[in-house]
Amino acid sequence: MRPLSKTILFTVPVLVIGTVLAWPKIRPLVFHGPPPGETKKAAAVTPPALKVSAMTVKSEVFAETITVTGSLRAEEGVDLQVEVSGKVVSINFREGSNVKKGDLLLKINDTELQAMLSRAIYRMQIVESKEVRLAPLVKNGGVPQQDYDAVVNDLNVQKSEIDLINAQIAKTEVRAPFDGIIGLRFVSEGTFITATSTAAARIATLQAINNLKVDFNIPERYSGRIKVGTPITFSVVGGLSKFKGAVYAIEPRIDVSTRTILLRALCPNPENVLFPGAFASVECPLSSIDNAILIPSYAVVAGLAEKNVFVVKDGKAVLRRVETGTRTETIIHILSGLTPGEQVITSAIQQLRGGLAVQVAPDNSSAIAAHVDAEGKKSTAKNVSSPAS
Repeated sequence: MRPLSKTILFTVPVLVIGTVLAWPKIRPLVFHGPPPGETKKAAAVTPPALKVSAMTVKSEVFAETITVTGSLRAEEGVDLQVEVSGKVVSINFREGSNVKKGDLLLKINDTELQAMLSRAIYRMQIVESKEVRLAPLVKNGGVPQQDYDAVVNDLNVQKSEIDLINAQIAKTEVRAPFDGIIGLRFVSEGTFITATSTAAARIATLQAINNLKVDFNIPERYSGRIKVGTPITFSVVGGLSKFKGAVYAIEPRIDVSTRTILLRALCPNPENVLFPGAFASVECPLSSIDNAILIPSYAVVAGLAEKNVFVVKDGKAVLRRVETGTRTETIIHILSGLTPGEQVITSAIQQLRGGLAVQVAPDNSSAIAAHVDAEGKKSTAKNVSSPAS
């Protein structure tokens, strides 16, 4: 017999006998698992539940607003300029003072025009005397009617000449077109000033700032949600106060280059603390939602084409797809996907995955909910950007 065959014949009986002898000890392990001590060691290896913070979803009032930039304009404002060229003979205002409509602010030399006016007046007086002498003679037939008519026409021409000269004299005077505050002057007495539209011909500025206009643009998607009379609040750079106004005019077209619409609001400024040209951060309310669901914006997980949150269900994290609306700096409005009473996880977001066991820290849940509630209540005076995409 060959050596290999001998080895096989010898080994097989030995394995069979060894299995029979060891079976009583192996059987409990096969049918009943490891001993109790071994089970405890295996259980100790299982990772504990992840400790997270969460908030309980509830409905609340959410006032949606939009925050945009704007500029302040004077209710009335003008750069004062002359209509005719000439030498400045008098300046009748003090820089930074209040003036009334019709006040004489500056006078151009009109000596030549005054002489022409005197001549025209003398000519008119001569023609008037002639008309007075001829009037009774016409009635008696002593003077032809056409002669009298020629005198009357000459008189009317002389009156028109005087009116023309007076109009030219009026152009040598710069008067306040409305009540307001006059700014810094850029001319002096004796200056020869020209009637041009350049900055060199500017005398000063006049601004009516008891009321100010606030110009601001909003995206076209909000154009139908803001009406005349809508209240606004705004702040200016370097100011800590909030100012109020109301929309009083809307541009009836959309700017095709920016896809925005221009609105203008009016704001009272009785103490003159605001100035035209200032940059304004404008907050304009759009609508108020009574049963809004608000959660912290950092609780939302952005996907490729969707938004998700993690909710707690049966002690595990469950990924839930949601539809989002307007968001502020700290909170976001959930349009669908959540119902009141559910718990949304607000911490350890990067460590979560669907089905992971979690343990909610009870102390943080109420604190987060209170913060979201406070932000929702403040949303009427604070903030909103465009809806989340």
